[in-house]
Amino acid sequence: MAALCAALAGFWLARKLDSSAPQLASGTWLPQARQLADFHLVNDAGEPFSAAQLQGQPSLVFFGFTHCPDVCPTTLAKLAQVKKIGTLPDLRVLLISIDPQRDTPPVLSQYVHAFDPQFIGLTGDTAAIGKVAADFGVAVQRVELPGGDYTMDHSATVFLLDTHAREVAVFTPPFDAKQIAEDLRTAAPDLNKNG
Repeated sequence: MAALCAALAGFWLARKLDSSAPQLASGTWLPQARQLADFHLVNDAGEPFSAAQLQGQPSLVFFGFTHCPDVCPTTLAKLAQVKKIGTLPDLRVLLISIDPQRDTPPVLSQYVHAFDPQFIGLTGDTAAIGKVAADFGVAVQRVELPGGDYTMDHSATVFLLDTHAREVAVFTPPFDAKQIAEDLRTAAPDLNKNG
């Protein structure tokens, strides 16, 4: 049993040392890039936005909503810091709203641009958003509150997409802007690969 454990540990260590995948300190690089399913949403300018439009630039994608009291504004503030550091000058940051009832394009525009004028907000109907959230593996649930109001529970993961609109890494809280920026610097050479 000890020999088997030692062999497995040696195999794991050899793979770790031999791996050409970026080693991220604050995120996880996926063993294989994952192509996203096509989707059709609307951006904060009211224009159609599909998965094809994610190609050509690396992107950080976050799911949230404008009435979020803490996690969403904190995360977007950190992502604004990441963008300001400028590790990847062409980096896009997208907020996909999970609350289409309240997050119309004008509301999203005002919200995301308060963090950074280049941030993109996306919304759509409930079915379209549900499909995109499921493709990313994001849990979303509407929670009714006393008095007829509601809030939204959701996963707080940030997804890194390469220039081919493939999911290549995930970042989970707590987020550190400098560390994410350093991880993006480490990952930069791999964000344009075709393999």
